[in-house]
Amino acid sequence: MLQYVPQFRDRTFVIAIDGGAAASPNFSNTLLDIAALRSLSIHLVLVHGASAQITELAAQRGVTVSNVDGTGITDDVTLDLSIDAITRLTSTLMQHLTTKDLRAATTNAILAHRAGVIGGQDLEHTGRVDRVDEGSLRALLDDGIIPIVPPIGYDGQGNTLRVNSDEAACEVALRQGASKIIYVMDEMAGDGCPELPSECQFSIAEARDYLTATPLCAGWTSKWEHAIRACESGVPRVHLIPGWRGDAPLLEELFSNEGTGTMIFADAYHRIREAERADIEEMISMMRPGVEKDKLLYLSREEIQEKLSDYFVIEIDGNVVGSAALHVGPDKQLAELACLFIKRSHESQGYGKELVRFAEERARSIGVASLFALSTQASDFFTTVCGFVGGEAGILPADRRDAYEAHGRNSRVLVKELG
Repeated sequence: MLQYVPQFRDRTFVIAIDGGAAASPNFSNTLLDIAALRSLSIHLVLVHGASAQITELAAQRGVTVSNVDGTGITDDVTLDLSIDAITRLTSTLMQHLTTKDLRAATTNAILAHRAGVIGGQDLEHTGRVDRVDEGSLRALLDDGIIPIVPPIGYDGQGNTLRVNSDEAACEVALRQGASKIIYVMDEMAGDGCPELPSECQFSIAEARDYLTATPLCAGWTSKWEHAIRACESGVPRVHLIPGWRGDAPLLEELFSNEGTGTMIFADAYHRIREAERADIEEMISMMRPGVEKDKLLYLSREEIQEKLSDYFVIEIDGNVVGSAALHVGPDKQLAELACLFIKRSHESQGYGKELVRFAEERARSIGVASLFALSTQASDFFTTVCGFVGGEAGILPADRRDAYEAHGRNSRVLVKELG
């Protein structure tokens, strides 16, 4: 967690809370996380939905509403009931934040226009976000106050319009230059739909492909679409987390490399790059458990530094979690894949295979015909996952064969043709 604190300090996060998530018994844990984030000097804007509250209030009053999420028709009855439900929830959120010693203020920062006629239907009092009063939000943030933005907008004539909270969160984040949007989702939104993937990260392109291939429910589709739009428009990362579970749903997502929910990103969250001098100590520390268990041969700082250009690392959110090296022979026909290691906390997530694939592509690009690796305990990984086959020590270059025989580790020789 500590590595993220300087990175997040003085940044702005928009937390978009579904009405159902706010009504969940687990919401108390979300509130504790909000207090923790604020204590770390992170600026927070809360945007909330109210579909669950509108549905519940309609049932209590015996009223049929035309739409609950601000996307379809909002008739007179639905608008009146929505204002009541939203106002009550906003007040409840204010009460909750006050109990955590957090200063908050409700805002009328959403300026909207009527959605008009779509598909031949007049959406009546449904609005679309026109602009956000970013000055008023910034003034509150600068004073240490958490703005609460309800899913209501106002047009130039003072008319009240029902807006979709997912859209509102996206627009607020874009206008405030937010580093993140965090959608805290309602469990019921996914009723009868495929589970949203957890501990997953998607680039913008991958997120588009996933949405095309996967029939998400309407509520989750809305968030996914607005997450993609936000990333395309300048928000680096959007998180979608299950608000109904987890002892620390926000912190578990934000302060770990993999998180617990789903992240859509626009920046270099996950990459393989050349190793640098500054990585050497981390590489040695990371490989030490492998050396102690005789998985890897010990290498000193000087030995790594001497061939540093052969090494590459896999980086997750700025943290090195794995490394490997490609040592190319003098004739460039044979190369060794060496020092392949993944941190224990990131094992079984495909990163080892990614490093092997990267080494193969690099070897092919310089004309290497064959790749070999020496392994004492990971031979099954090389053969079953990466397509290597068993080989003989006689294929090794003379200097490598001498070292192989001298250290007596009896490593298995594994080979892969790169044709």
